[in-house]
Amino acid sequence: MSQEFFLYKGRPLVRLQDTIYYGRMSDPYVVMLQIRSHKQVKDLKVADEISVQMMATDLTLPPQKLIAKRADRHGLYQALDIASVWLDRECGAAK
Repeated sequence: MSQEFFLYKGRPLVRLQDTIYYGRMSDPYVVMLQIRSHKQVKDLKVADEISVQMMATDLTLPPQKLIAKRADRHGLYQALDIASVWLDRECGAAK
């Protein structure tokens, strides 16, 4: 059975509660976005502060080498934007 994921700029997004994984596990890196806080916009609860971490998918690396880059962003768009740039640089443009 084939699973379909939401895509952003050609890469899959997988969400589990307040954690979003962006990228393909077959690439050298994926990005983990952790929603740290939310804010209310009218009747909607939206992500506010987000921690962004680019992680190696090679699990044979020692734990201190798994996280390649870190950043904090306000809003999901800014977080996904920096994640997309990082993955484009490290893994090539999305297919």
